[in-house]
Amino acid sequence: MSFDVVVLGLGYVGLPLAQQATRVGMSVLGFDVNPGVVGSLAAGRSHVDDLSDADVAAMVAGGFRTTTDEAQIATAETAVICVPTPLAEGDGPDLSAVIGATEAIGRNLRPGMLVVLESTTYPGTTDEVVRPLLETLSGMTAGIDFHLAFSPERIDPGNERFGAQNTPKVVGGYTSGCADHAAAFYGRFIDTVVRARGTREAETAKLLENTYRHVNIALVNEMARFCHELNIDLWDVIRAASTKPFGFQAFYPGPGVGGHCIPIDPNYLSHNVRSKLGYPFRFVELAQEINATMPSYVARRAQNLLNADGHAVHGATVLLLGVTYKANIADQRESPATPLARQLAQLGATVLYHDPHVTSWSVDDVEVARTEDLEGAVASADLVILVQQHREYDADHLARIAKRFFDTRGVTTAREAHRL
Repeated sequence: MSFDVVVLGLGYVGLPLAQQATRVGMSVLGFDVNPGVVGSLAAGRSHVDDLSDADVAAMVAGGFRTTTDEAQIATAETAVICVPTPLAEGDGPDLSAVIGATEAIGRNLRPGMLVVLESTTYPGTTDEVVRPLLETLSGMTAGIDFHLAFSPERIDPGNERFGAQNTPKVVGGYTSGCADHAAAFYGRFIDTVVRARGTREAETAKLLENTYRHVNIALVNEMARFCHELNIDLWDVIRAASTKPFGFQAFYPGPGVGGHCIPIDPNYLSHNVRSKLGYPFRFVELAQEINATMPSYVARRAQNLLNADGHAVHGATVLLLGVTYKANIADQRESPATPLARQLAQLGATVLYHDPHVTSWSVDDVEVARTEDLEGAVASADLVILVQQHREYDADHLARIAKRFFDTRGVTTAREAHRL
């Protein structure tokens, strides 16, 4: 059996991509090195937030197949790499999964195939890492015997407005011919395809998108600190500034940044600048410093709220509401709730949590006690901290029944709440 595309890596990026391709009638093969993931998907069970079991079952019914056998890569016309790139030592990306996927493709590359890297990484990876591996293992030449491109993933978990189909897709080819093939491939199932000048431009576009958010979030996080000291309501400041119809985009402070895009991806660009040019990307490094210290700042504010009522943080019960990195999903990657819980525990607090999307949660391999009784736990805790505003939370109501309520998301209007 032959396939239009094989998607390597069936996580939060690869699976929605495979779903959209399947929806338009393309034959899709999913490849993953984890037999558990492959088996559960084949049985119609999802493991990512944006796809339900019914979604996966519909994919299987539409012809979607999964495998751990790399030899089947050779049956596809296009191979798309959607594997994770976590942070490695020295703030660069850990490319081990990208290299592993590339090698699997290289061993099974056929003339005329299109290979696309979607994993976020530093500028030059497609040309300097992926291309040489493919050429060495296959004996073929990129741009002549096969096509090579980079197309940054733009998956936003939990976003109900923009998904794989209607989010514009940037593509950069190793050659203009490679770009033509990549644009034609994505054009089959994505509404808008945007061509970048080359692979490096496409790689850097992804990093610019996330660095832009990273720096602006750091700006308002730093403003949150001094506005609190100056008795200025930053949330009202942002509301007022947002009425300007041009030249301003609202960003909001919080207990820290999470997920992969904001706390990790900009470091790839900073690392690349330092390693290749020998000087720092100062905006990124300063933003990282500010955003990384927000959990400590929240813990200090929590300590001050307790102290103001003559209650020591040592021995106090602190309830964290929402421990995911983003509202209304179960994804906990790089969630600021983890360093916040660590800080509070080091101060001697007893930390509990409630999250409708997370059934078990550990910090430094220590299980944190979960409460099922939301209102009872809120009423009995010495301090409640709203870390993530899930739709299940009526924050104003919870603030009114709590002894002390600290809102790090600026969603409350109740006078009983203390806002970041």
